[in-house]
Amino acid sequence: MTLTNGRPHPNGDPSGAGVIDDLDEIDKALIRELQQDGRKSFTDLARAVDLSSNATRLRVQRLLQTGVVDIVAITNPLTLGFRTMAMAGVEVEGPVRETASLIDAVAEVSYVVICSGRYDLLVELVCDDDEQLLQIVDGNLRKLPGVRRVELFTYLDLKKQTYAWGTR
Repeated sequence: MTLTNGRPHPNGDPSGAGVIDDLDEIDKALIRELQQDGRKSFTDLARAVDLSSNATRLRVQRLLQTGVVDIVAITNPLTLGFRTMAMAGVEVEGPVRETASLIDAVAEVSYVVICSGRYDLLVELVCDDDEQLLQIVDGNLRKLPGVRRVELFTYLDLKKQTYAWGTR
C-alpha cells in the first residue's frame, strides 16, 4: 500500500488513479449521496442506505482514508474575483513527471495532467487577470527545465464544472 497526498491506496498505485475493487452497492450509494450533498449527516446518510449511523460513519471514513472520495467545496473561480482562466498545452523535453512536478509547485496552477497526443501535459491556470497569466506563463512555465513549448487556451466562460462521476 502506497501513500499519495497522505492517503493510502490499496492497489499500491502512487498516481492515486487505481481502481478500488471492493466497493459494494452500499459504498456506491453513499458516494452518490455525498455527491449530491457532501454535508449530509451520518444519520441522513444511514437512512438513505439503510444502515446504522455508526456503520455508515465507518464506511464514509474508509472511503475518505482510501482516497475514493474527498469532501470539498467546489467553486467557480470566475465568481470569486478571478477574471482569467486558461488551459495550457505543454510540450516537454526529457522526463515528463519531473516537469509536471515543477509545474505543480506554481500556486496559480489548479490542474496538471500527464497525457498523450500533441501535448505532454495539460495545465489549468486560474489568475487575477490577463497580466498575471502572462507573468505566470512567461516568468514561470516557459523558464522551467524541460518545458519546450506552451500553448494557451484562454477560457471565455465556464459553462460546466462537475466532479460527480458515476459509480460502476
